[in-house]
Amino acid sequence: MALWKAILTYDGTPFNGWQIQPNLPTVQGTLAHALHHITGETVLPQGSGRTDAGVHALAQVASFSLAAPIPAANLHKALNRALPPSIRILSVEQAPEDFHARHSALRKTYEYRISTTPICPPMLAPYVWSCAFVLDFPTLQQAATHILGTHDFTSFAAADPDLATRSEQSDQLMDSSSNPLPSSSCLTRTIHDSHWHQQDNLLIYRVTGSGFLHHMVRNLVGTFVEAGRGRISANSIPVILLAQNRAAAGPTAPARGLFLVEVEY
Repeated sequence: MALWKAILTYDGTPFNGWQIQPNLPTVQGTLAHALHHITGETVLPQGSGRTDAGVHALAQVASFSLAAPIPAANLHKALNRALPPSIRILSVEQAPEDFHARHSALRKTYEYRISTTPICPPMLAPYVWSCAFVLDFPTLQQAATHILGTHDFTSFAAADPDLATRSEQSDQLMDSSSNPLPSSSCLTRTIHDSHWHQQDNLLIYRVTGSGFLHHMVRNLVGTFVEAGRGRISANSIPVILLAQNRAAAGPTAPARGLFLVEVEY
């Protein structure tokens, strides 16, 4: 069996997220179907993260094992022929036997895009949050700096995580020696970069961290927007973090504005 690492980009609009679900189109399920079509093998590709329905990826990473002795270039071409245009494979290569798309990841980068035009062009609408609020850019920037460093992000996690997220957190409760770690560790993340920038009529939030909880980036953006429109103070972000209560933070930003940009190993 050869272990493969694939980097793919996809438009999340037509999919019910990454993770395979019965009778629903998902990126993982579509990729698994394409691999079966090419090789006849039934495999379940493992992704670096389980993006939600409507979330996009510029460089998602997947790992999977195949028995078929197929050259990388041939597999690359065959996958792009078998997959729908909404999913494109950027690269395929054999990986070390201990590689895992999710467990081996060290840092991930996401971007969230907000359109500030009064009328959002239809071609852009599936990929941004068309936000009608007047947002103060310096306040957005100030709010974003408060999450730098290592924190418990309970306040910015989904209030009712789905089964996939609970399974992921269960994985993180065990270290390599199978010794239980403190339960709070599964909600702690280290943020290396958190900032906004402006590009034409877009406000773009970029965040890099050791990992992200379910809905975490979207909840951060929703809270920063509350600060940017003057409903809360930018300096209230540390207080929200300390509360460790989802109710303390702002609303969840729409999925369509979120992009998985890069995964580092």
